[in-house]
Amino acid sequence: MKATSVACAVAAVTAVTLLAACSDASGTTAGGGSGDSGAKGTACIILPDSASSPQWEMTFRPDFTKGFTAAGYKVDIQNANGDTNKFATIGDQQLAHGCGVMMIVDLEGAGVGVMNKAKAQGIPVVALDRPLAGADIYVSYNNFKIGQIEGQAIVDGLKAAGKDPSTAKVVYVGGDPTDGNAKMFHDGAVDSMAKAGIKPAAETRGTWDGPTATTEFEQAYSSLHGNVDAVWVANDTNAAGVITILDKNNKVLPVSGQDSTDAGLQNVLLGKQSVDINTAGDAEPKAGVQVGIDLLNGKKPTASDKLPDGTPYVKVDPQVVTTATVKDLVAAGQTTAARLCTTPELKAACAKYGVK
Repeated sequence: MKATSVACAVAAVTAVTLLAACSDASGTTAGGGSGDSGAKGTACIILPDSASSPQWEMTFRPDFTKGFTAAGYKVDIQNANGDTNKFATIGDQQLAHGCGVMMIVDLEGAGVGVMNKAKAQGIPVVALDRPLAGADIYVSYNNFKIGQIEGQAIVDGLKAAGKDPSTAKVVYVGGDPTDGNAKMFHDGAVDSMAKAGIKPAAETRGTWDGPTATTEFEQAYSSLHGNVDAVWVANDTNAAGVITILDKNNKVLPVSGQDSTDAGLQNVLLGKQSVDINTAGDAEPKAGVQVGIDLLNGKKPTASDKLPDGTPYVKVDPQVVTTATVKDLVAAGQTTAARLCTTPELKAACAKYGVK
């Protein structure tokens, strides 16, 4: 989903600065009242894109805006829309306007330059969702565990299909190797699959771009002459592409994913995706808001773990989604039956699994 930028205006009226809130897929600036005024009370947040996951715009933007504003702080959220140069420009602009905390979802290493400039000004830096070496703290899901859950779903799916995992042909479709999370997902999945004797029959280069992942999987599928028993896939966007190739070849295989996108949940309901993991809920952004508020208040956030480089890690536990629990996401308001139950086949599946 692409969107055009909308400019935010600041009007000075008799010594009182009124911040006009505006929002789109590129930027949101909102003001609060009871917190610190000015730059020291501003949470600056940079999102990477809209393509790698819908959670950035559908969950992160509204949750961070609501969380900081409710606590009385100003928040400036901008989206780089997949452009590393724009990412750097956004960082420069935010720092020029003033930030009390800089919160970054990295994009292909572009966050490093922004982080270094922020830290040079004494501004604490929070790495959101994706690790960033040198950040003051990292807030994300337990990404290794997510990989383990995905990998175990592949093992269980093979066994349910009567396949010996140790001899099964499994293709690995991972995420962008410049994203530190991609390695965590991969390593967690391998941890589960290797214990069952699984080795990759083919492995794509790794990307968060759906069309690229689709093309690379189709090439792997062809190279194996269609002799594929399962596909470990890091996220729903890539899984959707994999499933289109399997559909074209009239195959239903164990396929993993995460992000609980509408397409991913539909594939779960149809039995085309073995498992989904709800990383599009509000657990991670809520944890990020709390960390940001602590830093804005001069407090040391509480972290339950550390990354290998020693960075404090606020680790959020993932929520597994199966056919039996899709209805729970609807009940929680994260999605709707109208968005999921869109075809006769899906309407039947929704009725079967209580999605309404």
